[in-house]
Amino acid sequence: MKIRFGVGIGAETSADRLAAIVDHLESSGVDSLWLSELVYTEATDPFVGMAYALGRTTRLKVGTSVAILPGRHPVLVAKQLASLAALAPKRVLPVFGLQSAIPAERAIFAVPAGKRAAVFDESLALLRAVLAEPDVNFDGEFFTVRDVAVAPRLDRPLDIWLGGAAPAAFRRIGRFGDGWLGSFLTPEEARHGRQEIERAAEEAGRHIEADHFGISLAVADGELTDQMVDVVRGRRPDVDPAALIAPDWPALHRQLDAYLEAGLTKFVIRPAATVPMEAFVERFAAELLPREN
Repeated sequence: MKIRFGVGIGAETSADRLAAIVDHLESSGVDSLWLSELVYTEATDPFVGMAYALGRTTRLKVGTSVAILPGRHPVLVAKQLASLAALAPKRVLPVFGLQSAIPAERAIFAVPAGKRAAVFDESLALLRAVLAEPDVNFDGEFFTVRDVAVAPRLDRPLDIWLGGAAPAAFRRIGRFGDGWLGSFLTPEEARHGRQEIERAAEEAGRHIEADHFGISLAVADGELTDQMVDVVRGRRPDVDPAALIAPDWPALHRQLDAYLEAGLTKFVIRPAATVPMEAFVERFAAELLPREN
């Protein structure tokens, strides 16, 4: 199975720094760049950032980690993805999630009250249909469309990965996803998630490729700060923060060994604090590119 590492960038990366980062990743041979959906920050919108990065490069893959689908019309999302995939074949890596991790941003992605999970499921069904079929008629609870024909048509299906860590998320990934990008999970929890997703896919008569399971990880520069500890405790108060954010690169390697043992092979690595991205990319390439196969 292919082991691959990509660089994740977050709220601290403003638009005026993106060009230098993209060029550095391309010249360093890094597999992929991952853009987060962080509306109320300096971060570039993930779809805009994908288009910009793909247009500057010929090899680098670009993905979202993760973009929110409920609250967007699936047909328009399909048009965006089809356009990107036509411009940069085999280099577009969309990952979608249920809702923003930032409570203040959740209201932006409006859906009927109490229906977010149902909207997500229906959005995924419609998105996949529009990407796969040349003429789609769809009658759902939230979306009804007639004679939808999104172009350009793709020569190969576009993989749609999903985030999430709840039992309902695992079932959704098994039913609708082509891969999984988790976060804030221990290796044993990730193993359980992979197994549950595979079980759900089998029950749905589907199969998810064995190397389509990944996780987003953060690495600090020698120690965890109080802010990093607070971030982890805000999301996972039951887990030692050092188990979810690597204090340093040797600790990250030990974590990676455990995730690989759990059956994960795709990794998005991001700095845990604000650091010069040029230096981070250099260290990333030196530490992680030799681990790819």
